[in-house]
Amino acid sequence: MKTYLNILFYSEGANPVEVVERLRSLGFEPVKGVHDHVYDWGRNVNLDDILQIATSVHETLKGLKVFYKLETR
Repeated sequence: MKTYLNILFYSEGANPVEVVERLRSLGFEPVKGVHDHVYDWGRNVNLDDILQIATSVHETLKGLKVFYKLETR
C-alpha cells in the first residue's frame, strides 16, 4: 500500500524546501505527477497505521502554514 500526500503552499508560509525535508524525515518521497509525495508502506496496512502516519504528518507540518491532503490505497 501507499499513502499519497498533496501540499497546498501559502506565500506567507514555510519554504517548500523546508516542507520537503521535514516530510522526508518521516519517510515520504517527493514525486512528479498527480501527487506531491508518496509513502510506500511495502505491505498492507490497517487503520491504526494510517492514523499514526497522519498524526505524524500533522505534527510535522504544524505551524508551517500549509494545507495537506492524505490518501492511502
